[in-house]
Amino acid sequence: MARNVVLVGCGNMAGGWLKALDDPANAGRVRVVGLVDQNLAAAEKIKAEFGLAEADVADNLATFLSSHDAEIVFDVAVPDARHAIVETALAHGCHILTEKPMAASLDQAKAINAAAARAGRVHAVTQNRRFSTGIRRVRATIESGVLGQITGVHCDFFIGAHFGGFRDVMEHVLLLDMAIHTFDAARFVSGQEPLAAYCLETNPAGSWYANGAAANVIFEFTDSVAVTYRGSWCAQGANTNWDSSWRIIGTKGTLLWDGENGFEARVVDGDEGFLRPTREVEILPPRNERETRGHASVIADFLDAVDTGKMPETSGTDNIKSLSMVFAAIESAQSRQRVSIAS
Repeated sequence: MARNVVLVGCGNMAGGWLKALDDPANAGRVRVVGLVDQNLAAAEKIKAEFGLAEADVADNLATFLSSHDAEIVFDVAVPDARHAIVETALAHGCHILTEKPMAASLDQAKAINAAAARAGRVHAVTQNRRFSTGIRRVRATIESGVLGQITGVHCDFFIGAHFGGFRDVMEHVLLLDMAIHTFDAARFVSGQEPLAAYCLETNPAGSWYANGAAANVIFEFTDSVAVTYRGSWCAQGANTNWDSSWRIIGTKGTLLWDGENGFEARVVDGDEGFLRPTREVEILPPRNERETRGHASVIADFLDAVDTGKMPETSGTDNIKSLSMVFAAIESAQSRQRVSIAS
């Protein structure tokens, strides 16, 4: 039986969420009964565009949930509204899947996780870039052991993105709104957790953002893994892929991934010579194709958790570890000091 869903936030990103509901993994599993936005015209537009005849339109989530039968809230609102929306949904007994970042501060993230635990409801975060074919292939290859012990994960993200809207005036825009995707993926592929951060954050000349459009970060991970991130949202002329460009180094060899379909992995194949000979090795396929469809896979994993009671892969209790990397990087940028990351 389809579960009743309320979608909060009817801006540009809402369409992507609604399209993901048509994926075979999600089709027929939910019924959109509400569209909530302070701008009622935006909600009406989404309703008409996607033919959501059963959905009622409202400008207040608490009022809507008090008068409608809903089990799930999809939170697609701006980050500053996240905490209030999540706690309102939980207070009304709803499971909730939110956009990232999961909160505007670590204290808010901890409060959200505590509220979800008290309510006994599923709370997860839309880290959709973890659910791509490429990242799953990288993870499968690393898990095979062919690269040996992972020692370094190095990521480049350079895109001249002209969004307009809230991002243009958002503080720490790259770190808080985008870098978390790469930080989360680095945790996922390495199988390790962050211990400390060093960060230089800048807003380069020519930037059309108000604050923090570029950052260089070094993370210390468990098992002595070094993770580096070089990124900019105002670097024009040679864009990387949205999933970054990766170099993953192990004790036996190196894997290169362009963030899309370009892979190369080579391992040492001999014990002589100044530069040891190497041979190319296969990049393995993903273990489960159902985990490779981006946003649709996040929603499917969340709905599976609602149905079965299992922990979703991008639960708030896991995602707070990626969020902690963001706030440690921000604190380091402000203090110009190494910042430890609490477990």
